[in-house]
Amino acid sequence: MNSYKKNAYLFSTIVAMGGFVFGLDAALISGTIKYISEEFLLNDIQLGMVVGAPALGVLLALLFAGYACNKYGRRNTLIIVAALYVISAVGSTIAPSYMALLSARFLGGLAFTSISIASMYIGEIAPPKLRGKLVTMIQINIVVGLSGAYFINYLILQLASSDAAWATEYGFNTHTWRWMLGSEIIPAIIWLGLLFMVPKSPSWLFIKGRIEETKKTLLKLMPENKIEAHLTEMKESMDDSSDDRSVMSQLKEIFSKKFRVVFIIALTLAIAQQSTGINAILFYAPTVFEQIGLGKDAAFMQAIWTGLTGLVFTVFGLLLVDKLGRRPMILGGMLWVVVSLGIAFYGFKTATYTLTKDAVAELTEIENPERLNSMIDVEYGSDIELKRALIDSIGEEEGRKHSSLLIQKSAKINAILILIGILSFIAAFHFSVGPVMWVLFSEIFPTSIRGIAIPFFTLITSTTSWLIQTFFPTQLSSFGISNTLLFYATTVFIGMIILSKYLVETKGLSIEEIQLKLQKK
Repeated sequence: MNSYKKNAYLFSTIVAMGGFVFGLDAALISGTIKYISEEFLLNDIQLGMVVGAPALGVLLALLFAGYACNKYGRRNTLIIVAALYVISAVGSTIAPSYMALLSARFLGGLAFTSISIASMYIGEIAPPKLRGKLVTMIQINIVVGLSGAYFINYLILQLASSDAAWATEYGFNTHTWRWMLGSEIIPAIIWLGLLFMVPKSPSWLFIKGRIEETKKTLLKLMPENKIEAHLTEMKESMDDSSDDRSVMSQLKEIFSKKFRVVFIIALTLAIAQQSTGINAILFYAPTVFEQIGLGKDAAFMQAIWTGLTGLVFTVFGLLLVDKLGRRPMILGGMLWVVVSLGIAFYGFKTATYTLTKDAVAELTEIENPERLNSMIDVEYGSDIELKRALIDSIGEEEGRKHSSLLIQKSAKINAILILIGILSFIAAFHFSVGPVMWVLFSEIFPTSIRGIAIPFFTLITSTTSWLIQTFFPTQLSSFGISNTLLFYATTVFIGMIILSKYLVETKGLSIEEIQLKLQKK
């Protein structure tokens, strides 16, 4: 491998580490849900707000991310983002109240722009033939972070129930959720330090008219005899757009007739990616697996398998994205997602729940379990029916606390079929629409507007993500798990139909060649 490729891989790897910190930040909360719910006495909306707070924070951050990227540069903005991750992780760990935890989580959301900014940066330094692979590294880091978070949560859970004196001394049993959230602090600090090693984006330097600095950076990324031709391409791309470089002028360009096809592709991808329900499944993983009737330890273990499945198929996607192409991976992956969600939907839809007298006798965790006598030998056709009957019997607070236990004791469910459906869904997402959306975002926007366009469409996908995360507990309580999964599958199917008409193939093309192809479309 020549030095140019080595540098491209090195800089991309460092920047993509933001995905690892993002994955940790996003998934560590999944293990804390029951603990913080009990400590702060949270209802469904409050719980959804804590989990979804980072997604809400990123909505605010993205309003300024485009400005920051254009004003201060991609690298400097990433450094600010990394510092916010550190502050948020510390604040979440020591939070003394619900509002303090909510605020710290919201602050972390300001850092969630790391994904869009990282894809922008890597798209600008990567050779065209490596762009898909290098941008997909962000998704690999996200999934490694997710997998790491599930493993850390499981390990801390085991330490919390351990008889080891040192585990008790360090408060693993009394501060379990704080140890989970605190595990993010060191990786965030390491990423912050490494970011000072990467150069400023050559595209940003060129936009700012710093041509000599642009050439110095490009010398690290391509042979010297190709630099002038690349600078000419960048100049032609700039000349094709308005000379007014204000944020509003760039937003007007995004909505203009010239970029109509780009707008349709980006908008559909932004909504469809998060409408898969991926963040509901990942961020509430133990909760989802408890719906199958698994105990707490087993649910946490299945969450680890979820992370590992995502990691394996993200690697497959990385290896194939520049061979198969973006269009077949997106459309085929979305169809795969729909089928997988359909399998899980069928498994939950055909489940029944019956509480036996012996099962009630075993419920030592519930005070006065005879209050459940009216539920004995009654067959419930869905998880939502069971939960409502439980709340009627023992009250809302206790019903919410023990609903997973009742599901475990009463479910007659095809758990294997549902596990296959969920793991297949995780594989499909991480192989296709998860990482490839960011590859396309790094490719379909011209240099002149990408500083605003990528954060703008990331704002849309983040808004969708926030809605999915925040209202997932309410959806579970109101509609049940099966109807929630059906809703996700339907929205993805609609997105697939739209993209089948407008999405073009972009593999192996320069950003300027992609623009010509999209304009012809």
